[in-house]
Amino acid sequence: MNDRQSRFQAHKAAAETFRLVHDRVPEGVWSAPGRVNLIGEHTDYNDGFVLPFALPHRTAAAASVRDDQLLTVATLGSDGRIQRANPIDITSLRPRSVNGWAAYPAGVAWVLRDHGIGRGADIVLAGDVPTGAGLSSSHALECAVSLALLGLHGQELDQPGTPDRMRIARWVQRAENDFVGAPTGLLDQTASLCCTRSNVLFLDVRSGDAEQVPFDPASVGLRMLVIDTRTKHSHSDSGYGDRRRGTERAADLLGIKALRDVQSADLDSTLTRLPAELAPLARHVVTENQRVFDVVALLRAGRLNDIGPFLDASHTSMRDDYRISTIELDTAVETAKAAGALGARMTGGGFGGSAIALVPESRIDEVEASVTAAYEREGWRAPRTFVAVPSAGAGRDI
Repeated sequence: MNDRQSRFQAHKAAAETFRLVHDRVPEGVWSAPGRVNLIGEHTDYNDGFVLPFALPHRTAAAASVRDDQLLTVATLGSDGRIQRANPIDITSLRPRSVNGWAAYPAGVAWVLRDHGIGRGADIVLAGDVPTGAGLSSSHALECAVSLALLGLHGQELDQPGTPDRMRIARWVQRAENDFVGAPTGLLDQTASLCCTRSNVLFLDVRSGDAEQVPFDPASVGLRMLVIDTRTKHSHSDSGYGDRRRGTERAADLLGIKALRDVQSADLDSTLTRLPAELAPLARHVVTENQRVFDVVALLRAGRLNDIGPFLDASHTSMRDDYRISTIELDTAVETAKAAGALGARMTGGGFGGSAIALVPESRIDEVEASVTAAYEREGWRAPRTFVAVPSAGAGRDI
């Protein structure tokens, strides 16, 4: 399925479910995609460099404004059932005051309240971004809700005098960090909002400078295969936060703002100044930033076929230095490579979620079958696989 088809299906499902829930048509529908990070993992909260692209899979928010200050939210589950959260009083929102999936739209409303968006809204969500797969389903939801709430108040994306995409990304990050309590960086929100079709987004997180770099695997006979291990993944768990705090402590000990300020040429001497438990974390961040630069250089030169070794090195670094991989992710990566992938790595926050593999088109079936068979031999739940096509970012649908 391409992004246009997914976008149509998501906004159609959201609009139809809105009519079922509220017995009227919504004033509009806005949607945002999930993302895959090609390379540049756990560098975003270290002021570093990332290289994501948007998935065709999207979450749509059908919405209408209310005359009060209540937020009502319902979502259409993958099982076809509608879940409704209790009505939320926007005026009384405070961090951690809403639990479960409703915390994400509530967090967005909490942030926008501080920017003059305080009227209530009825919102219904639907889409096909895989949940729990490390593909940024929560950020797709938050970005779609943020555009809906802004749009209902006459602040449509990319119009004169309205917040730009990077500002909205930072608002969504605040909702995730301060309201939900997940210590995420800026990668996911920015990817969902700013990516474009057939490109990866080369983003300097510190400055906000961004470049759309051509990335179209199909044009050179390749496919980017996503392997969802279907194992636990959550940014709110302690492991992610522990890694973030570790890198922040390392930067403090080095007397720098963030690990992004360590140059590759100075890495070895820098690591001698850090405690043994922090040196591997710093090594990952510094080498991962360099891998982003190396991959961007290859893509600019039209050498997409040559990026595989950098994907491999990224996975090794996350497995051995950052220690965020799992046996299921390692198995997916190693099996895909043995079956013909040019390179593979885990993607996302780690501790479960998904891996990606760059695969010649002629080997896709073999790679998928090999990974599935490897999981079956281990007695694990079968992985979910699909080909990821670099797609368009968030926007208004109808």
